[in-house]
Amino acid sequence: MTKYLYGAAVQGIQGFIFQTNKLREIVGASELVEEICTSKFAKLLGKNGYYPDLKKQLEEDENCILHAAGNIKYIFGEEADCAKVVREFPKSIYEFAPGVTVSQAVIKMEGKFEKFENAVNELEKRLRTQRNKPMRSATLGLMGIERSKQTGLPVVYAEDENTHLDASTFAKLQYVWETKDGKRIAKRHTTRNLCQKAFYEDVKDDQIAYDVEEITQNNDWIAIIHADGNGLGQVVQKIGKDQKLFKRFSKKLDEATTLSACEAFEAVKNQFNNSKKKPDFIPIRPIVLGGDDLTIICRADLALDFATTFISQFEKNTREMLKDDNGGLLLKDVFENETDKRLTACAGIAYIKSSFPFYYGYNLAETLCSLAKKDAKDKQEIKEGKELPKSCLMFHKVQDSFTEDWDAIAKRELTPQENISFQFGPYYIKDKKEECRWTVEDLKKDVHKLEDKEGNAVKSHLRQWMSLLHDNPEMAHQKLLRLKSMTSMRTYVEDVTKGVKKMVKKNEKDVEVTFYPVYDILAIHTINNQKTKENE
Repeated sequence: MTKYLYGAAVQGIQGFIFQTNKLREIVGASELVEEICTSKFAKLLGKNGYYPDLKKQLEEDENCILHAAGNIKYIFGEEADCAKVVREFPKSIYEFAPGVTVSQAVIKMEGKFEKFENAVNELEKRLRTQRNKPMRSATLGLMGIERSKQTGLPVVYAEDENTHLDASTFAKLQYVWETKDGKRIAKRHTTRNLCQKAFYEDVKDDQIAYDVEEITQNNDWIAIIHADGNGLGQVVQKIGKDQKLFKRFSKKLDEATTLSACEAFEAVKNQFNNSKKKPDFIPIRPIVLGGDDLTIICRADLALDFATTFISQFEKNTREMLKDDNGGLLLKDVFENETDKRLTACAGIAYIKSSFPFYYGYNLAETLCSLAKKDAKDKQEIKEGKELPKSCLMFHKVQDSFTEDWDAIAKRELTPQENISFQFGPYYIKDKKEECRWTVEDLKKDVHKLEDKEGNAVKSHLRQWMSLLHDNPEMAHQKLLRLKSMTSMRTYVEDVTKGVKKMVKKNEKDVEVTFYPVYDILAIHTINNQKTKENE
């Protein structure tokens, strides 16, 4: 019997989620996205039940190869069943989450595509082709109709005189409850599926943040963390040949990522320091959690520890959980290096004020994650696929209201002179790529040393030295000499201001640039210790 390999890739997820700066809408969007590849797809296959039941049914369906992180792969035994999904799935998603689009492709598993390996490779090629085709927006509407003041999209529902919602916002905040008397519109009781998945415990409504101001505590800083696994492409190339192995790997990877998020949550729980009014409040809100991806919004002072723990546990859990039925590792033949029997991950952390646009904050976190990956992969053995990139993270504290790309930010804020840079990261989790690199623990130790009275004085002098580097390097040099002569923390000052020299290509020329960690040290110290409001 001829089989049909179906693939779907959900696009526009980040734009859909971060279209607004209201946390309630962001959370509503993330819950919708979580359901697209689970309950919505399962119902189209004729399965019944609520979210947990439908997800379990998909996991137990031997024909369902992948259903996570916006990707679906399913094998149909009947052409009519496959055609029905191709015809109806995009429409159901447009209605369920307006603004999200779906690319689809189907491979008839016969001839040269009879083997799963060849079929899945061809499927990926066709999905890439479909993703590159422009799609007509289903939310633009006609001229001359009322539009939402927040999004500029056509209004589909007026909640009251002042609240007019477009289709996308309506889907995030409301649901349509069908009764015998007709359809009734009701408030969406924002589900807690993602929170329960990320925290591995039953959470109540009053424990969850629905407004971003609830996440902040001593100051207005929050963090957006985006983490992504390394080496996944190599793994899929090797084990993607086997349908059952690929399905098992996808399931175990999702479980390892989820468990790592739970363990990161447990690691920072004792730092919540909640007020007496809300002793059980959780200042962390998961946005995306699936496959090898994690995106969360959290209180800024928790971000570094959360991201570090998540990545280190991700390494540990993928090593332990990615095993075959005989106890051997699924990754045993993927990498040449014997120690690389697990996956690694990189992360980007964007520290922003709670009023800063989330969309730009997320883009910054994603860019920082990509930069960390680029640095970690800058080794010949890694490029040849013989080794895994080492786990690391990169962060930036946004200082102004400009919403520029990373290159513009780095040039304006982190490059006081052509041969001087404050872009010291990324910071490695355990194993450093080079001896001159720092680990996250190295960074945290130097941040901690600034917390006493003498450290507070040194902190002010270091800020002045950094400012002088922008305007007058000679005066900055004199300032540094004086600081070393008058402080009892001379060794510390020398360590954080000696810098690391590297050759960097600028304007097609090799320039020796000195990189200093001071900017990052002071940024983390400010985030952890600044107090601009009372914790009631």
